[in-house]
Amino acid sequence: MTTIAAALQQARQVIEPGEARLLLRHLLGCASTWIEAHRDEALDPDVEQAFKAWVARRVAGEPIAYLLQSREFYGRSFGVGPDVLIPRPETELIVDVVLQKFERNAAIRILDLGTGSGCLGITLALELRNASVTAVDVSPAAIAIARRNAVQMQATVQWLESDWFSVLAGEQFDLIVSNPPYIAADDAHLVRGDLRFEPPGALASGRDGLDAIRQITGSAQGFLSAGGLLLFEHGFDQADHARTLLNSHGFSLIEQHRDLAGIVRLSGGTRSR
Repeated sequence: MTTIAAALQQARQVIEPGEARLLLRHLLGCASTWIEAHRDEALDPDVEQAFKAWVARRVAGEPIAYLLQSREFYGRSFGVGPDVLIPRPETELIVDVVLQKFERNAAIRILDLGTGSGCLGITLALELRNASVTAVDVSPAAIAIARRNAVQMQATVQWLESDWFSVLAGEQFDLIVSNPPYIAADDAHLVRGDLRFEPPGALASGRDGLDAIRQITGSAQGFLSAGGLLLFEHGFDQADHARTLLNSHGFSLIEQHRDLAGIVRLSGGTRSR
């Protein structure tokens, strides 16, 4: 017989204690307080087997989010899987900035480029209830996951399979947001940790990591309404490159925003013509 306490103790020898508790909580469908109150109870054999399997997968490096098939973003739980990038807290900065700029009842048209799990498009659709949101991704599998998230959260979003702007001819938006791939293709981090399990196309973008950002900044003005705004996330060391690209493509009122660590992670500009 293996008790709950013993199972946790064994897991903590190979993975972080917080991760061990989170995995077991998810399998048991309980709160941490319940685990503490039942530490000496026997663990169901099926749960024990599933817990050991998850611990082994975590030891191999598989992200917690893929094991649980969910990750929180802006206070909501989004379904995720290996076909989409795991939502990161840094990306919430885009939502914060948008909500500072637009009234909650603003009837604006929003485009989410490279939507992945749909975390940005869905969050903006829920926070700005009168907005019309379109979200695109080149991956049909990603679109399928995003659609499921939207249904679960009762968010109205138009989903399109598209290589950036390719299917949007003639469309115009008041706001374009994106968390594009921005890691250099030969960056050593791509073969370490969680990144090993995430879709490469959602992470890497050319020799310097800027190919997607070049394409977005080079095309976005043609899809923005007069005075429309482009906002995109980028790497911690790409702020100067982002500003240069926005300038070179004629954006005005260029802005850059810092994350909680004080690092510029978000850049954007307004259509100037």
